[in-house]
Amino acid sequence: MKKILIIEDDRKIREELSEFLSKNGYTYDAPCEFDNIIEYALKSNSDLYLLDINLPVFDGYYICREIRKKSDVPIIVVTSRDAEIDELMAMNLGADDFIAKPYNTQILLAHISSVIKRTSKITVVDRIDCGDFSINLSRSSIECRGEEYELTKNELKILTALYEKRGAIVSREELMIELWNDDMFIDDNTLTVNINRLRKKLEDIGLKDVIETKRGQGYMVR
Repeated sequence: MKKILIIEDDRKIREELSEFLSKNGYTYDAPCEFDNIIEYALKSNSDLYLLDINLPVFDGYYICREIRKKSDVPIIVVTSRDAEIDELMAMNLGADDFIAKPYNTQILLAHISSVIKRTSKITVVDRIDCGDFSINLSRSSIECRGEEYELTKNELKILTALYEKRGAIVSREELMIELWNDDMFIDDNTLTVNINRLRKKLEDIGLKDVIETKRGQGYMVR
């Protein structure tokens, strides 16, 4: 389980984040003292930092800069300061992502998952076994019954995201974040179009009902 350090001085927000992360498969640490927060963070053995900007003792910008001098653990800045200059400063100081309050918790979860995946040093496997077929990641294709079928970039991202969480629901927000890594904005309707094209391609191969829609929640594969 990945561990997330919550650097947030608002007790209510800190507790809400702690409960939310715990329910979604993460462990967490949420200190309430900030005098030595930089040293605390560096020794916390965390996989990601959620960092507020408006903090006592040191502001988040200073903390971000000092952590980045000694650690490459990913940092997501989560703050009510949502001006463009705030985001620019955070990213220039080494933050990996920036989310303005108030935020949708599912979108926050998708950003956390995406940042951890993007910054992970673990070697990704080249092939995913999906039962009746396999996904060849390096060739961006499906291999089924001895035949190979090409996937588009977005089709590969969607199918991989679903099978990496096989048996669990993947939200639409999470899938849109997966398609947003190259800074090209993907809106909700575009995701629907990509899902429908992928389903049609799978059906043409002879793989029916692979992607299940969970109304109001997202999609899943079994």
